[in-house]
Order: sequence, then C-alpha cells, then structure tokens
Amino acid sequence: MDIYEFLNLHAIPYTRYDHEPVYTCEEADRLDIPGGSAKTKNLFLRDRKGRRHILVTVGAGKAVDIRALEETISAKSLSFASAGRMEKYLGVSPGSVTLLGVVNDRECCVEVIVDRDLKDCSAMQCHPLVNTSTLVISMDDVMRFLELTGHHPLVIPVPGRDDS
Repeated sequence: MDIYEFLNLHAIPYTRYDHEPVYTCEEADRLDIPGGSAKTKNLFLRDRKGRRHILVTVGAGKAVDIRALEETISAKSLSFASAGRMEKYLGVSPGSVTLLGVVNDRECCVEVIVDRDLKDCSAMQCHPLVNTSTLVISMDDVMRFLELTGHHPLVIPVPGRDDS
C-alpha cells in the first residue's frame, strides 16, 4: 500500500523532508530536520527458526543488546533478517527499514517493539518506506498508525549495550 495514501486516509498528519539517500544513523544525523523530533533506529530481527519476526524501534543513539533482548522477550537466537524477509514482511529494502513498514504486513506476522524511552517524545522521525525522505509524526499518531495496521506494539525498556 502507498504509505501516503494510508496516512491521508486515516488523517494522520506528518511533515515530509526529502533528502539524499541515507543508509546509517550517522548519515541521517547530518540531515537538517527541524523540530526536535526523535531520531530513530530500526532493527528487523528474526529468531533462529524464522518463525518470529521482530521490528525494534529505538532512539538513534542506542546500541541494542540483542542477547539481553532475547531474554526480555523470550526469543531464541535473534539475528538480523535478510533482505528477502525485509521485502516480504515490510516491503522495504536494506537501509529503508522503518516502523511504517508494518503497513505492508497485512497478516500481522511482525511483532513490533518500541523502546519505552521513545514514548515520552512528542514526535519521531520515520522513513516513508524509502530512505530518500523522512516524515515527522507525533508519537500519538505513530501509536494510532500501529493500531490501525493491526499491530499492538510492545512498549518496553529495550536493553542497551555500553560500547564505550
């Protein structure tokens, strides 16, 4: 589904910023997006047997401790999902993983985890299924978007690593 069509159909307001392609949080940091919205990082993970697919959204500066996350959500051997799985479940390619990708997960096969720290933000930045634009959407509207797609996010303190 076209993400803009979905957002407009459900009266979810957003501000759009077009830019050169960005593939990393470091590249995204160089964008000049005003407004103090939370910059995010998204990890699309799968368990060892490929039965569980998990989209984790955290603040851009957080290094996720995947082993601790396994314990927190009772998952075994989480690893990054392949490009094929990204396309199949989220309709995106590597470098474009976004919380908004669940609009393409009509069977609700993807579990969504949102870091508790983000819930306190007024708005967050999301790619609109491509990495050449960024949308700023209020946190309330992000949560409404997830509910409208049939995804009930697990909002938890996502365990982080100290890489210092």
